[in-house]
Amino acid sequence: MGLYQRWRRLRFPGLHACGLHTAAVPTPPHWLVERLGLFEELWAAHVKRFKSLAQKEHRNIKITLPGGQKVEAVAWNTTPYQLAKQISPTLADTAVAAQVNGEPYDLERPLETDCDLRFLTFDSTEGKAVFWHSSTHVLGAAAEQLLGAILCRGPSTDCGFYHDFFLEKERTIRGSELPVLERVCQELAAAAQPFRRLEASQDQLRQLFKDNPFKLRLIEEKVTGPTATVYGCGMLVDLCRGPHVRHTGQIGGLKLLTNSSSVWRSPGAPETLQRVSGISFPTSKELRAWEEWREEAELRDHRRIGKEQELFFFHKLSPGSCFFLPRGTRVYNALVAFIRAEYTRRGFSEVKTPTLFSTKLWEMSGHWEHYKEDMFALQPPGPQRDHPTSHPTDTLALKPMNCPAHCLMFAHRPRSWRELPLRLADFGTLHRAEASGSLGGLTRLRCFQQDDAHIFCAPDQLEAEIQGCLDFLRSVYAVLGFSFRLALSTRPSDFLGEPCLWDQAEQVLQQALEEFGEPWQLNPGDGAFYGPKIDVHLHDALGRPHQCGTIQLDFQLPLRFDLQYKGQAGALERPVLIHRAILGSVERMLGVLAESCGGKWPLWLSPLQVVVIPVGPEQEDYAREAQQSLQAAGLVGDLDADCTLTLGRRVRRAQLANYNFQFVVGQKEQSKRTVNIRTRDNRRLGERDLMGAVGRLLELHDSRVPNAEELF
Repeated sequence: MGLYQRWRRLRFPGLHACGLHTAAVPTPPHWLVERLGLFEELWAAHVKRFKSLAQKEHRNIKITLPGGQKVEAVAWNTTPYQLAKQISPTLADTAVAAQVNGEPYDLERPLETDCDLRFLTFDSTEGKAVFWHSSTHVLGAAAEQLLGAILCRGPSTDCGFYHDFFLEKERTIRGSELPVLERVCQELAAAAQPFRRLEASQDQLRQLFKDNPFKLRLIEEKVTGPTATVYGCGMLVDLCRGPHVRHTGQIGGLKLLTNSSSVWRSPGAPETLQRVSGISFPTSKELRAWEEWREEAELRDHRRIGKEQELFFFHKLSPGSCFFLPRGTRVYNALVAFIRAEYTRRGFSEVKTPTLFSTKLWEMSGHWEHYKEDMFALQPPGPQRDHPTSHPTDTLALKPMNCPAHCLMFAHRPRSWRELPLRLADFGTLHRAEASGSLGGLTRLRCFQQDDAHIFCAPDQLEAEIQGCLDFLRSVYAVLGFSFRLALSTRPSDFLGEPCLWDQAEQVLQQALEEFGEPWQLNPGDGAFYGPKIDVHLHDALGRPHQCGTIQLDFQLPLRFDLQYKGQAGALERPVLIHRAILGSVERMLGVLAESCGGKWPLWLSPLQVVVIPVGPEQEDYAREAQQSLQAAGLVGDLDADCTLTLGRRVRRAQLANYNFQFVVGQKEQSKRTVNIRTRDNRRLGERDLMGAVGRLLELHDSRVPNAEELF
């Protein structure tokens, strides 16, 4: 079938009737046709070459399956999919990819030598990543064919996928247009187009993507070897490591969720891109179940809860920053106080450091080279404005992290081994130049605070300090009600320092993880540029993952800042630096907690702890006295003396507002100096002495229990 005929076959009836703002492309763009034609030529040569290789290299190989079972296969001929069919038809149907000797592998790619083989299904984290990565290729194909989009990047995420692409003439995607694009994706998935893997030389890659400046840039930056892989799927051809599902028909349910803008940062002017995100599943039934789950999640949206409970708001005059109202500040301060109490118990010292620094500091730390696009820089006032120079010391920048300042603090006087480990904690305000399209409530801000700490220690103290950080994590997350999983992220391609130091650091972290006893996984190449790290993914009440805490090992900053201390033998020695955060961004953690508890805060965090409700005007003075007793004890006590409403309606209003407790006071309670207590779940706890009730609440508050209403 010719290329244009294939395009015509993929026309989607009724799209023009939908009033698509971006207008469906009437004919295939010339670059799409040329690119597919070149791919087909390369594919034909690949198939011919592969057949010849399979004949020359024909030999039996041994494949080890999970559980130790060994089976025979034929090199360059037998595929993982064929072996899956031999094991079980169900496995063959549900497998999305394979792992060969621990490396991701396409099911239809022939095995080459003796190996360990494992199958990935959608139920696994790795399987979801493959499945959603394949789905983003479907979205990219739809954007190309429907909109004439120039594709940029399309990764999987922890909860779905997105694709960034460029539209000419400043076109944008509107939310009302997502259903049209979604229908195209669904049609492409139903066509069951196979994913075809092809290795291409750098010259061939440049020819394939000669009309896509984003791909050409990626080829220049990322392709370091003589070849790289591309995948063809229908009319789509994209630069990609893979692997992918066997064909698009395995994507049984797909839904597009959001549209926004993003930014492609390059040496020239940044380009504004369109970002569309989505979710997909092997079956439509699983998609429907997810949609029901999502409805529950939307009811728990922290922005909705923040508005209803008057916790915080946002304003266009300060984009990317949050205004915390009194109730929200109460929750914020309770979180910070919790961490401060742990600092005291665990030997941390809290410090305060400046917000504004010369960019010379960031050059010393290496952040300016790697991070300057994400920093807010400004020219200082004074003569420099009249005589500007390009020297970076003339520029100031708001700090996006605390570690360089803590290095200056360590270095400001001579240090001794007796001071180590030195644990410095900082709640200083940080600023990061996030793209406007990536901002979203409390989850991504330009201005925020972290429970940031840096531990300077001797090498022989390192493992114990890492264990202490992990114990800190476990203790805090247990109180907050989160489960979590750990991942060791190792040396990236743009790492700083000597490989031998990286190897040493990774071994220390791996040993600490194994001794900690919790499950963990390996994320090769995902470390920070200055050191390997342990990423912490917590799971909220809805099972959603959030990356908040982190433990990062750093041998580089002590070298860059020439940090030294006098060792026991009297010689100068180099400390090791540990970056550590438990909550991460306090603002983000507050949003995660709001959604996890659905606005039903535990007593110790709650901005709505107790409301005192007088039965009638005669009890209002006593109700105020009860309120003052609560406040004097450091608890949140509100008063609802609106006697235009019945007592029952006021009690119900308090319960709907999620006050942990209601103190009802009538004539009897006033005369006996008692209160009648109810919980937000309408449990009637009965009449209690006022001061005794306040004392019991204070006990439950200070012990930070999650279920004070049940324990009262």
